[in-house]
Amino acid sequence: MSTVETPATLPVKLPRLTPKSDRSLESALKERRSVRAYSHESLTRGELAQLLWAAQGITGPDGLRTAPSAGALYPLEVSVVAGLVDGLPSGIYRYEAERHELVLVEEGDRRGELRAAALGQEYVETGAAVIALAAVYARTSGKYGKRGIRYVHMEVGHAAQNVWLQATALGLGTVVVGAFDDGPVKRILGLARDEEPLCLMPVGRLP
Repeated sequence: MSTVETPATLPVKLPRLTPKSDRSLESALKERRSVRAYSHESLTRGELAQLLWAAQGITGPDGLRTAPSAGALYPLEVSVVAGLVDGLPSGIYRYEAERHELVLVEEGDRRGELRAAALGQEYVETGAAVIALAAVYARTSGKYGKRGIRYVHMEVGHAAQNVWLQATALGLGTVVVGAFDDGPVKRILGLARDEEPLCLMPVGRLP
């Protein structure tokens, strides 16, 4: 029996990317800071699209991405916990890099639950959205063995820095959160059994 797709379950096509900004890479590097206080303003879908593309976007017909990956195996998976994004209902979404779109995992604003799982760090809830980076270790360790775990951790750092610099270029704030209970975060995000959460990045407008 086939399932019927509804507007709530159809993939959300993200806006086209903006190839340039008014801020240079050098200025973004200089101005990048850990930001833990945000205004109550929404992000635009275009801004969210840029952030997700910075994390794991496709950069050419060969399928290579914005962040380097050992063996081009791409173990990272990107989720978004959306609370205040214009034109995007609150919910948990998965970023599908190949099609540059979002797939709804669960409806509703789950930032409060994510904050509780992140040891009560309030900025996890006050950011307009939270970008979550997870990994399927087996994609890399299947080729590189135990050394592959190190490569995955290097890769999540590359992706997080990409998000950080893109946020800075957009005039937004973010921070990497690594202190959280893995089990509850995994459950909230709806991750598969072989996916492990590695970091959370709340994003919001500067106060």
